Amino acid sequence: MSITTANITTTVGNIYTSSGNTVMSVAYFCNYSSSPAQITVHLVPSGGSANVLNRIYSNVSITAGDTLVVETEKILFASGDSLRANASANSAINASVSFIGT
Repeated sequence: MSITTANITTTVGNIYTSSGNTVMSVAYFCNYSSSPAQITVHLVPSGGSANVLNRIYSNVSITAGDTLVVETEKILFASGDSLRANASANSAINASVSFIGT
């Protein structure tokens, strides 16, 4: 099992890119700021880019000091697939994601 972390900015950025087949077991999106912030998350196939067709969470509001936990569904990644996100404000949300190889 491996863990990756990333700060989420207002520009869509990469949180994780799979090298081989992996499974995302859980993702935490923590709003560490003192104001509410929104997050948009994409599951991007290898060679693709973040767009409305691969958006899985759109402008989800996270209260200041709270965490959005994504753990109800495991997501299988093929080599090159990625998890990407952007937030409504810089220096507000960080991601911590756990993956395991298959």
